[in-house]
Amino acid sequence: MADRTIHITQFDMDRLTELIDGLRLSPKANQANLDLLEKELYRAVLVDPPNIPRDVITMNSKVIITDTESGEKTTYTLVFPSAANISENKLSIMAPLGMALLGYRTGDIIEWPVPSGVRKLKVDEIIYQPEAAGDYHL
Repeated sequence: MADRTIHITQFDMDRLTELIDGLRLSPKANQANLDLLEKELYRAVLVDPPNIPRDVITMNSKVIITDTESGEKTTYTLVFPSAANISENKLSIMAPLGMALLGYRTGDIIEWPVPSGVRKLKVDEIIYQPEAAGDYHL
């Protein structure tokens, strides 16, 4: 995880902090993951949805990323836990990789701790970003 500026919409911030607060009450919640996501959120620059740059990964964005070590390209949609379905490449924001993607931009290299070590990922393309499409309610 790099100490660099990420961007997030106020709408996403509000929904994600509410999610974190709710999950903290669950005895099954991974508190360390909640702390990591919360840290990411509070270091982000808040932007009104219509003003978020089109090359920033927001909630419900569909992106193509490349694992810099293996060269493997994968397409994911970043979603809330209730919509997660890895067989459809719908990646939960609560998954380590999901947390890694939020707020980064096309061309960024992301280093993020995962259970097997540290992954280096490159954001190749944002296929769909709700705000760029005018879908401010997603």
